[in-house]
Amino acid sequence: MALDGLVIHSIAHELHTKLRGGKVDKVHQPENDEIVLFIRNNKENFKLVLSSSASNPRVYIANDYKKENPIKAPMFCMLLRKYIQGGVITEISQVNFERIIKISVESFDELKEKTTKDIYIEIMGRHSNIILTQRNEERIVDSIKRIPPSISRVRQLLPNMTYELPPAQDKINPIKGTSIKSFINTLREFDGPLFKGIYSKFLGISPSVAREICHRSNLDSNSKAEDMSRDELSLLYRVFSDLFTKIKNDEYSPCIVIDDKIDKVIDFSCIDLTYLDGNEFIRNDSISKIIEDYYKTKDFKDRIHQRTSDLRKSISIKLDRLYHKQKKIQKELIEADNANEFKTKGELLTAYIYMIEKGMENIEVANFYDENYSNVTIPLNKNLTPSENAQKYFKKYSKLKTAKKELTSQITICNEEIEYLENIMLGIENCENLEELTDIKDELIRLGYAKAPYRYKIKKDIDLTTKPNQFTSSDGFTILVGKNNKQNDYLTLRIADPEDIWMHTKNIPGSHVIIKSAGQNVPDETLLEAAMLAAFYSKGRMSSQVPVDYTMKKHVKKPSGSKPGMVIYETNSTIYVTPTEELIVKLKK
Repeated sequence: MALDGLVIHSIAHELHTKLRGGKVDKVHQPENDEIVLFIRNNKENFKLVLSSSASNPRVYIANDYKKENPIKAPMFCMLLRKYIQGGVITEISQVNFERIIKISVESFDELKEKTTKDIYIEIMGRHSNIILTQRNEERIVDSIKRIPPSISRVRQLLPNMTYELPPAQDKINPIKGTSIKSFINTLREFDGPLFKGIYSKFLGISPSVAREICHRSNLDSNSKAEDMSRDELSLLYRVFSDLFTKIKNDEYSPCIVIDDKIDKVIDFSCIDLTYLDGNEFIRNDSISKIIEDYYKTKDFKDRIHQRTSDLRKSISIKLDRLYHKQKKIQKELIEADNANEFKTKGELLTAYIYMIEKGMENIEVANFYDENYSNVTIPLNKNLTPSENAQKYFKKYSKLKTAKKELTSQITICNEEIEYLENIMLGIENCENLEELTDIKDELIRLGYAKAPYRYKIKKDIDLTTKPNQFTSSDGFTILVGKNNKQNDYLTLRIADPEDIWMHTKNIPGSHVIIKSAGQNVPDETLLEAAMLAAFYSKGRMSSQVPVDYTMKKHVKKPSGSKPGMVIYETNSTIYVTPTEELIVKLKK
């Protein structure tokens, strides 16, 4: 799943066709690495998204783009407003079949003279960038990511420097064409699978396109070219040439391929991927629509991950401290359980005090508390008197006896806090929109786990701002699954009826699951499916034989003063399940 040279070629063609001659009305920068150009052309309005995200770089015309523009525009956004806002797009093209798109904008400068600025969008993974240049001088005006010598000694991108394209790859440009002899010799020189030879030796081809070329030629993509006959490679050449003739003629078949069993995108391209037949295909005439649909969820998850990095780091630090504290308390509890051993040693030292002399480091005496009357060696502090050594053991016994009650209380508090923070981490992973993330932040601020930003208003914790997940069992029962603590409490305490079935993974952080029974007996199949959902939306998602407790909601209570999402329950049963993504998708449909 890559924006390869073919996809970039199709994007450049679509943008040139739809936007050439358009006026740049507005420029926004909703993200640090993302620009949105509002363009008016042929009485139509377009939103052109230029993203240099390290994870999801892309260029496309957006139909459903709802990111808010910051109150204070970033510097690069202000620069684009100065130089290209009000300008006219004269050309949009791909550079040398590389993953680079050039947008040329003609506008008036400060002296009211018409000049052309070029915007280069380099789509190259973590090296992706958006660069504004002065056409005549090839001078860099600025870039969305400045690259000084401290970051790269090979290629710097700074204002007033001469813009140079990234180093060219040592590959053959398929758009320019190649002879059959050169094609066959090139592939036979490559020591590896055929499909890998295609994308390694020819420019702009991704592994999926290489596999498609092999499939259309009825050849095994994993075989070596050197083991194939000339006729087989000649057929491969014809398929290869036909494909790139269509690309040169701007004939595309944009599509997304989806594995409908797990409802996940397998791949997308600007050509038909027949080697993936058997899966669901979604086709559209617009490559922009395909790209938007593919990146919508992917980009949101990535942005959520970025925005919560500090929060997750803070919670991870707290959890590490709690894990350390938990081990320490458990160690002390084990020691406290052995308190009588210190009492016994004190009494033995008192009984055999006549045998002890100051300066001794240990003494071996008969243990008359042992039925076998065996000998025991007791360590001594050579700086203490015999009586002081005995008193030291009695004091240790007394201290451990008193500490055990406090340690038991402390381990309970520690375990509850660990469970709560692990649930918070799970809630962050389950976030599907910014409102859910805001709910989690509000909760953490309210409980003192996070600091409130300046003028931050916490929402009243009354009604839900987002909906929990809803599924339908194969028997027709509605199953509700919470995505965070707020939703969990709302489901359990306000939505669930006393006779409804309540579920949760046993001793594993996870979601509250409610089966709405409406007074009916819940079939075993529905119980099993709901348990699968409880296991899937828990920390045990990737495990097998996950234990899930279930009981009627009337047996579930929330202790006074307990943290959000925390409940206690009784008279429960346990079911063991191994969650599968295919079933979850089936129940959601």
